[in-house]
Amino acid sequence: MIEHIIDKLHNGKYITLETTPLHSAKFAPVIDKIAKLGLDKLVDGFSTTDNPLAKLKYNALFAAKMLQDRFNKPVLATMSMRDRNRIALQSDLLGANEADIRMILALTGDPAKISDQPHAKGVFESDSTLLLDMVSCFNSGIDYAGKPLALDPDPIYPFAVINSYAKNPKTLQKKMQKKISHGAQGIITQPVYDLENAKHLLDLMESANRENSDNPDAQLILGLFPLTKMRTAQFLASHVPGINVPSSWIETLRKAHEISPEEEYKVGFELSKTLFEELKSLHPKIHLMTANQFTVAKDILS
Repeated sequence: MIEHIIDKLHNGKYITLETTPLHSAKFAPVIDKIAKLGLDKLVDGFSTTDNPLAKLKYNALFAAKMLQDRFNKPVLATMSMRDRNRIALQSDLLGANEADIRMILALTGDPAKISDQPHAKGVFESDSTLLLDMVSCFNSGIDYAGKPLALDPDPIYPFAVINSYAKNPKTLQKKMQKKISHGAQGIITQPVYDLENAKHLLDLMESANRENSDNPDAQLILGLFPLTKMRTAQFLASHVPGINVPSSWIETLRKAHEISPEEEYKVGFELSKTLFEELKSLHPKIHLMTANQFTVAKDILS
């Protein structure tokens, strides 16, 4: 199952859908929504987020196991450096491995100071490359301290993330090169809102791969977050570094917003759907993020 989606990543079409566990003791309601909409039939796999924005949520690894068991589709489980030291990270990797959660998205993580948990402190022993290096060690049959494991893990497939925009594109290429050199098989971009931006990212990825002879076939996965509200577009454009929302999108959404909420949604969805189809034609490796708005996801994917 997992090796099949990795083959699709490198040689075919690859579409994954992000899920965000809730502030809840149950993940089943999220799974039930996905099942009701039949979304599992429209994607190659899922992902689970790990306490995004340092807000307490249901555990990403347990959520990944539940999704994988329910739909028999592989799940990319996020692990952040914020909440675990190197002992806990490796322990989680070992437990996840026997549960067949073997696609791991390595993130540094959002700062603990923005958490909803008073006095929470970040661990941050290093950035996400430390976790990528741990995966490389496990795939060689040793832990990060170099000690042989009693039984070798099944292969683990590490992923990473990258901004979709920078004033100096060379900085993006250098970050791509760094993550590829630490073993990332796939690099997921922040949301893309412009076809030329996507083409430029693909060019940068091609250059980054040429610089890494040990891992020359890492794949770029284009992130897409549908925009159906002017307010969301303005927030991303103004407050989220590494994302470029074209002014034409904001202006089009503004005009629709002045007509009605229904028109705003319709116009935003049409922009997003058109972009999805264009990206799919350009480079059919896409990670769809909808903040659990699964009806929107179904309409985009259908």
